[in-house]
Formats: sequence, structure tokens, C-alpha cells
Amino acid sequence: MDGLNLASIFLACADNRSFSAAARKLATSRSSVGKAVARLEEQLGVRLFHRTTRSQSLTEEGQLYYEHARRALGELDAARSQLASGRREPSGVLRVTAPLSFGRKYVAPSLLRLIQEHPQLSLSMSFADRPVDLIDEGYDLAVRIGPSIDSAGIMGRLLGRQQMKICAAPDYLARRGEPQTREELEDHDLLLYGRANFTRHWRLADGQGNVMTIGTARSLARFDDLDALADAAVLGCGLARLPCWLVKDRLADGTLVEVLSGEPQATYDIMLLWPQSPQVPVRVRKAIDWLAAISVDTPWRSGQLPKF
Repeated sequence: MDGLNLASIFLACADNRSFSAAARKLATSRSSVGKAVARLEEQLGVRLFHRTTRSQSLTEEGQLYYEHARRALGELDAARSQLASGRREPSGVLRVTAPLSFGRKYVAPSLLRLIQEHPQLSLSMSFADRPVDLIDEGYDLAVRIGPSIDSAGIMGRLLGRQQMKICAAPDYLARRGEPQTREELEDHDLLLYGRANFTRHWRLADGQGNVMTIGTARSLARFDDLDALADAAVLGCGLARLPCWLVKDRLADGTLVEVLSGEPQATYDIMLLWPQSPQVPVRVRKAIDWLAAISVDTPWRSGQLPKF
């Protein structure tokens, strides 16, 4: 048995904390696993596991070998995956989740072009503004907008940044007047985004980093859909704080007007996330690179990440 096979069996024992569990995982016998670990210990000249009748744990030398073996085999798997991706056509079902409005406008059209170019690939697309657990719910990829995700077992790539604008219909501003300061916003009808027990109030910062929260005292309506929120603003129902990519056409045709344009507005990261794996499937790697091209092909590109 070569060194790579011995190392793989050792990693299975360490990960499963049991020779018996490792044997089931590897579809072999416990005796074969035990002999493989003993042979590896003999080759290395150290003891890798503390063994009792009820449990086993890594020795200090075992922990050191584990870290190096995990890294080395991971690099080999990554190299094998990269070589395979150059030879193999992506195939199978690509399962993706994305926020409702942004997913419909950017993610779905891009992925539909991808599967048109690769007939062996199919798409299963889910739109949801709620946080989705990629691993538990079985998704290959997720697009999320908001604070950067720091989660064990999840990899990420920054696609762009979402800029926000406060907007209102011209007839609303004619009736109620245009706010000139952040403080005056509290005197207006506000249209907020929210879902379940969550409402996104407006957090506005000045040039010195001071943050004011707007909308806690008064809001006319709350929506869990950004398009409905924008439509309500167009109807003259109040002020709405919306992403640039959603309102740029409405601002261009005059159905909405930006207010407080000189005030700094928050930006939110647009992240592409996928489960960490030593060997990313070809279909997933292709989709990651394909969606990242949104950052290149969109007209907002200016040498940096796009600002949607």
C-alpha cells in the first residue's frame, strides 16, 4: 500500500474518530484499517493515536502529521480538479440560490446563457431573500448581498458592491417637499424593506462616520420584495431607499427622483458563496468563473469591482 493510500486511511480515522467508522466510510474492514495505521506508524517511527478500549485521539505527532497530510492531499485533489476541468465538459444539475430581484435581473440570465453553451448542464434556480444554508439545503452556489460571510466550510468571491439611493416620485415631492437633511427624513412617509420579524431601517452615516438610524418611529408600509417597494415609490406613496441597479431606469425616465444625493450612502458586498471542498465539481467551478464575468461584462465596470 503506497504512502498516499496510508495517509488517506489515517485521515479517515482522524476525521471519524474511530477505526470502525473509518472502515464503514471506506467500505473495508476494521482490521484492514488498523493494519494500515500500524504500518504508517511503523514507517514514520511515531505513534499517531492514543488508543483505549472506548476511544481514540491523536497524539501530538499525530496532530502534526494530520495537518500536513490534510493540506498535501487537498492540494493534490485541487490539482486533479483543475486538470479535469480543462478536459471535461460541465454536466449535471447546477443548484443555485440568489436574492429575488437581483437574481432575476442578473444571476438567472447569466446562468441561462451558461447552460445554453453547455448542453449537458441543467439549472435549478431558487430565489429567496432569506439567508440560505448551502450545505443543509443542498445548493452548489449562493449569491448574497450584505455583510461579508465568515462561516466554516464556506468559500466566497466578491462579485461587486451594491450602492443605495433614496428616491421618491416627483408628485410626492411636490406635495410634501424635498428633504434637505437626514433629520428631515423622519417627517416623511417611508417605505421600508422587511420580512418576518425583521425590518431594515435606514442607517445613514455622515462624512465623520456618525450613523443615524431612520424609520424606527414612522413608516408608511413595509415590503419583502424590492420591486414592490420601488413600485410603491413610483406611485407616490413615500420615500424608498433602493439599490442603484433596481432604480437606474426609473431615475433615467423621471418616474423617480433621487433625494439627498450629496449625502454618503452605504454600499453592500455582493458575494458568491459555495461549500468548501478539496475538489470543486467542474459544473460549479465553471459557474463561479462565469458569474464572476458579470464583473467584467457589465457597463458599470471602471477598472474596479462594479457598483450596481
